[in-house]
Amino acid sequence: MHGSGPGVSAWSNFAGNVPVFARRFRTLCLDMPGFGASPPVTWNRVYSQVAADAVRAFIDHLGIEYLDIVGNSMGGNVAAEFALRHPARVRRLILMGPGGLAVNVFSPALSEGAKRLFEFLGEPTRERMVSWVETMVSDRSTITDELIDERMANATRPGVIEATREIFATFDDPSLNPSGPLWARAGGIRQPTLLIWGRDDRMLPYEGAAFPFRQLPNAELHAFSNCGHWAQVERKTDFERLVTEFVTRNQ
Repeated sequence: MHGSGPGVSAWSNFAGNVPVFARRFRTLCLDMPGFGASPPVTWNRVYSQVAADAVRAFIDHLGIEYLDIVGNSMGGNVAAEFALRHPARVRRLILMGPGGLAVNVFSPALSEGAKRLFEFLGEPTRERMVSWVETMVSDRSTITDELIDERMANATRPGVIEATREIFATFDDPSLNPSGPLWARAGGIRQPTLLIWGRDDRMLPYEGAAFPFRQLPNAELHAFSNCGHWAQVERKTDFERLVTEFVTRNQ
């Protein structure tokens, strides 16, 4: 399950990983509501809950009883919310820099990556897209013109920027989330969980990993050096090996 950055989709986040996982597992990548090819919906609740229910409807339609979920950033937020709302449907969780669970003590509440993201949403330009993408990775050589072109094309489609702004706004409206913030409910996520973080993450800094690692009763934490927010890209082979080992443990 993908993140929430400008121009994001399931394929843009995981295109390089799907063929590897699909050799061993039934692998599904969906565009969450309001992103990619999925239509926006009415945000009458906080986004993560709307998206979690969309995931439930998705697997119900496919007749899937339970699953393992890999979630990056916002996708990790939604995956955790799904596990809380539908615990019997989740076997294991792999959360990569999960939004909503990270709690930063020593760095600003608005990270560098988040600042660059909101600057782009305020005034979408190619320069601001580059500035944001640069905060997602440790090694800037992984950023290509093709990547920026794809992201710009997706982010500037009619209605996309407006929908993304509305999605983020739901997290700032307490009336849409009577359950309280995700981090305050983290102890209820009892499924075996692998937390993955990049040591150089500038979107959700590594220090924020300490809170979910302590609060989730069955969590493990793995940190990659020379890695930013996109572990599946910068540490692709190691990421795929780690996830495969975790998912197949004790089988």
